[in-house]
Amino acid sequence: MNTRHVRMFHQKCRQGLYPSSNVKRFTVPEEKIPWTVDYPDYKPVAYTATVVKGKPWADPEIDEPTFEPKWNTVDGKVNRKSFMGRDYVVNAGGLPLNPVGRTGIVGRGLLGRWGPNHAADPIVTRWKHDNVGTVEVDEHTRKPILQFVAIQRRDSGEWAIPGGMIDPNEMVSTTLMREFMEEALNFSEMDDTERKTLQNSIKEFFIKGDEIYKGYVDDPRNTDNAWMETVAINFHDENNDVVGKLALKAGDDASNVRWMDINQHINLYANHSEFMKKTVLQRNAHW
Repeated sequence: MNTRHVRMFHQKCRQGLYPSSNVKRFTVPEEKIPWTVDYPDYKPVAYTATVVKGKPWADPEIDEPTFEPKWNTVDGKVNRKSFMGRDYVVNAGGLPLNPVGRTGIVGRGLLGRWGPNHAADPIVTRWKHDNVGTVEVDEHTRKPILQFVAIQRRDSGEWAIPGGMIDPNEMVSTTLMREFMEEALNFSEMDDTERKTLQNSIKEFFIKGDEIYKGYVDDPRNTDNAWMETVAINFHDENNDVVGKLALKAGDDASNVRWMDINQHINLYANHSEFMKKTVLQRNAHW
């Protein structure tokens, strides 16, 4: 990864206090991010949040005698391969190293897995329409305005793409639809009949999508030894007659949800704004 990309994808995971804690990251200047650069004064804080310790969905501590992870491969039901298409380094102490570089914290932080923690993000879009149903065009770029379903995260208050972790042995397509239903349609609070009706109405919509991004995420929860990776897929409601006709309702990890206009001024969680830029380019929409 070149210097420009290191700066772009390694900003929010080096800033100040670690999320939901009073743990301050050790300062990592941009030129000291890569592991290949010598940094003898580097003394990162060790932190693994209590909320992830001992959980059935999380790894044990690295020094647990029965914990023998198979790095860079599919380890039983857990995929420990990186979405970045290359192997990550495991140091002499048996710890996987963040493939982009130093973050100022060692341990797992709030993440369940050592190494890559895989997520999936459904970018659900439609064209913005005026009151009479005409697609709105930006007066300067003369390109149609694209909207996406945005959720407001409960943990940080930031707006983001709905999404979540891929469960062991779960297909990415299943994660994408499940997370969208839970966070943007409040699926968890529905009764069985409502759930079945909803699933049947959008199942076909989530079968085909366009891959926008696959790889490392500049997530504030990242550490030197645990990091987020995602697959972001765009599902476009061209005629606004599938998701567009559903009533959005925040659920699960979301405190709010709405259709949001996409433009170069949006400020989203992690590097989700970059995903939106790629989506706009693919759809030849206004940016």
